[in-house]
Amino acid sequence: MSDTPGTPEAPEPALVRVVRGAPTPAQLAALTVVLSAAGGSGDPAPERPGAPRTLWTARARFARPRPSVGPDGWRASALPR
Repeated sequence: MSDTPGTPEAPEPALVRVVRGAPTPAQLAALTVVLSAAGGSGDPAPERPGAPRTLWTARARFARPRPSVGPDGWRASALPR
């Protein structure tokens, strides 16, 4: 805003311009909502560093135990634990 009364301000440039067609005000409002949602706030979502991880995503859960080393190690590898 200008401090001196009676001085016209320059209009801001348009961010969205309709090139072809005649959209209704409802269509322009819907487009504005979609573009503002797609733009986001610019700040990434905060990470939760102390959040516990579930066992569903733990890779160690899928890994097989290492076989025993030494004589008769092959027997221990086949036995259930």
